[in-house]
Amino acid sequence: MSTKRDYYEILGVTKTSTEIEIKTSYRKLAMKYHPDRNPGDAEAEEKFKEAAEAYEVLMDPNKRARYDQFGHAGMRGTGFEQGFGNVNDIFTHFSDIFGGGSIFDEIFGAGGSRRHSGRHKQPGIQGNDLKINLRLSLEEIAVGVEKTLKVKRHEKCKHCHGSGAKSESGTTECATCHGSGEVRTVSRSMFGQFVNVQVCPTCGGEGRVIKEKCHHCSGDGRERHEATLKVNIPAGVSSGNYITLRGEGDAGIRGGGSGDLIVLIDEIEHKHFIREQDDIIYDLTVSITDVVLGTEAEVPILGGSVILKIDAGTQPGKILRLRDKGIKHLNHSGKGDQLVYVNVYIPGKIGSKEKELFKELAKSEAIKPKKNADGKKSAESRQKGFFSKMKDSFS
Repeated sequence: MSTKRDYYEILGVTKTSTEIEIKTSYRKLAMKYHPDRNPGDAEAEEKFKEAAEAYEVLMDPNKRARYDQFGHAGMRGTGFEQGFGNVNDIFTHFSDIFGGGSIFDEIFGAGGSRRHSGRHKQPGIQGNDLKINLRLSLEEIAVGVEKTLKVKRHEKCKHCHGSGAKSESGTTECATCHGSGEVRTVSRSMFGQFVNVQVCPTCGGEGRVIKEKCHHCSGDGRERHEATLKVNIPAGVSSGNYITLRGEGDAGIRGGGSGDLIVLIDEIEHKHFIREQDDIIYDLTVSITDVVLGTEAEVPILGGSVILKIDAGTQPGKILRLRDKGIKHLNHSGKGDQLVYVNVYIPGKIGSKEKELFKELAKSEAIKPKKNADGKKSAESRQKGFFSKMKDSFS
């Protein structure tokens, strides 16, 4: 079994390289190894696919972080453990993910990414990819969920079975290209003979034309419908992640292949928690008497609540950890934690009775903060003390 090369090595960049540096490096490699510039060169094509795979991972912040931590093993389950199957996958993928045109349109000019689409001599025209935003609650993200999607898309016409013709014998060979799907023009100059190959303008590269169109789809071979689909969302996803449903996009024109459906994850802001990767953070506010005397507080967790003990003398800012009460890790076992920050409520106004009680308490030495022996702390000792407290709070 062959071992994959390091993605940073493939692109000639480092782990500290910026997105601009990664994109610049990839552009140079794409220009060098693009199939249009290396026809029939299998080694160049393999390097082209290898660079595209590395670029896709390193330009995605989530995938890059996972790759930096776990290497190629961290890519399992993301759709890139097997790399790109062929050059067409690369063209389709980058056109979808980067929106509108692809990165290859920027490098080689509009239309460059479709030269190897394989449409010539093939029936129909490839359908479009579709995108849909899926909003998920933190509770759904924490454990994973199956969702039902309603998607408006083009589907194969049931009357002509996608051919676009009224009858089975309703198509004929294109008279312009004679079934080849392309038109060649030859020109001569002092430098020699030049052959220009273009998609046939009559049949659009299909090689056949319709004699009598289907009355239901007007020769398009497809109709607009609303489809109901189910998709399984794994636990641990976050906003910006996406899931590709192959072949669930628009049906192709006149029998062409269907595009994909890209499901973009959108995380709904939670009313109680702040998410920090797979940990969740909750601010708990208690009274002065609670932290002095100790208490028990009901704390919400994902999917319920727990009773949390607050020890007497707990200091404001202390962090209490509820282990495994966070979000299930994406693509591997284990869960994050819930971190409870203890805050103390200081009343802005108090009545005369409470004021007298505080005045009485103020006379007690137990209420007053302890002074340092030398009356001060250096910035260095204060910093050390901070990290020591942070360490204790997580123990």
